[in-house]
Amino acid sequence: MGMVKEGNLELYDGKVVVENYEGQKVSEFQKDYLSQIDEKVAAWSYLKFPYLKNIGWPSGMYRVGPLARVNVAEQIATPLADQELKEFRQFFGSQKHVHGTLQYHWARFIEILYAIERAEEIINDPQLLSTEVRQKLEPKAGEGVGIIEAPRGTLIHHYKCDDKGTVTMANLIVATIGNNGGINMSVKEAAKQYIKDGEITEPAMNMVEMAIRAYDPCLSCATHAVGQMPLKVSLHNSKNKVVDEKFKGN
Repeated sequence: MGMVKEGNLELYDGKVVVENYEGQKVSEFQKDYLSQIDEKVAAWSYLKFPYLKNIGWPSGMYRVGPLARVNVAEQIATPLADQELKEFRQFFGSQKHVHGTLQYHWARFIEILYAIERAEEIINDPQLLSTEVRQKLEPKAGEGVGIIEAPRGTLIHHYKCDDKGTVTMANLIVATIGNNGGINMSVKEAAKQYIKDGEITEPAMNMVEMAIRAYDPCLSCATHAVGQMPLKVSLHNSKNKVVDEKFKGN
């Protein structure tokens, strides 16, 4: 899932597009996200699990962020970043989609280059010196939906206000929530590959953490929790008995 405008990578003003593993478009929306996305709650997690209504749970889970954005975009509107995108796809032998989780980092570098090029364009835009910088607003009842691409991925804010400007309803689907399903699947795959013989080793802990960090998650904003974020890995057998447990860092 990512925002595009006329086929280009877009961060602010475009349509949100969702494509499947083969690169086929399965959803497209702007403000009407509620017609496209539903959210599942799990008893064992503070994070919700969003998914596409037209596909259903769990196949309708999606990923957001740098890798998702460069996957759904046809090209990038700045020349250097667009060239890097072409080399990125050529390296993996892909016409469009690259799916490896650790490639989030490579995609992030491409977006940093794009941001530098766009910054130069904005600096040279005469509108930057415009004195029309603020509109006078008066409180009134209403409802609004805003969707942008935050660094971590697609960010959806939905608010309703009364005639005094007091918020009466708020719903947020932050980027880490969008990636919740993907993060959990990546942790599971890392655990299956690196945890052997019922023992959690330091290298296994590192690989599980590497899978999580590829998404650059913000658990504070996704769970409304404040404080340290230690890594605790518990290994359960088929009878749900803890056979090993390790704790790392803070």
